[in-house]
Amino acid sequence: MNVSLDGKVAVITGGSRGIGRAIAGAMAAEGASVVIASRNLEACETAAAEIGAASGRRTLPVAFHAGRWEDAELLTDAVIGEFGRCDVLVNNAGMSPLYPDLTSVSEELYDKVHAVNARGPFRLSALLGSQMAEADGGVILNVTTAGTLRPGTNELPYAMAKAGLNALTLALAGAWAPKVRANLLIPGAFDTDIAAHWPQQMKDTVAEINPLGRMGVPADMAGIAVLLASDAGSYINGAQILVDGGLYRSL
Repeated sequence: MNVSLDGKVAVITGGSRGIGRAIAGAMAAEGASVVIASRNLEACETAAAEIGAASGRRTLPVAFHAGRWEDAELLTDAVIGEFGRCDVLVNNAGMSPLYPDLTSVSEELYDKVHAVNARGPFRLSALLGSQMAEADGGVILNVTTAGTLRPGTNELPYAMAKAGLNALTLALAGAWAPKVRANLLIPGAFDTDIAAHWPQQMKDTVAEINPLGRMGVPADMAGIAVLLASDAGSYINGAQILVDGGLYRSL
């Protein structure tokens, strides 16, 4: 089974920390040059330096705000300017701000959450996906959330926006086929920044009811992302892969 990404160029949004950072490191370890894109350029630079030192691969840090339409064009230009192409796009950037109740959700909060989690990935996928189709093809991976399958009121704008990303993935699976594949990664309860505000009791409860006895960690997403991006996943297109340790079978 060939999971090598040697010679590939992978763009990872939200790539400076959490799941994005783990995916970027794993893809570089398999031979890909990686573009680390997020709002915090300094964090991108740190992650790019660490990944480059560990893997020996080329890395490019880029300041990128997924909620700004024009930033997708700037990121695309930076990638093509540096590497000449993009072979793998991982739309991982996301945000889920807290709010006390549904009536407290403001228009500003709702629009910001939608822009980062759905609108930005749409635009970036359109730009880089069309570039892949005109070149030698490629892979788009969208990271959403198990909350799209069973949304709660405490993260509803986030779940709604990510559900839009689910729909985008299924459409992209046919948009530029057979040259461009698109697949969906659906993490369950992961111990990342988004879960940082959870009470410890909630984390403990999630771990107790999970068949694997724990929450997910960013490294748990790396292997499946590499597989889908590689030739080993060449017949996987339009898939919706739940990565949750079996938690949903317990709910």
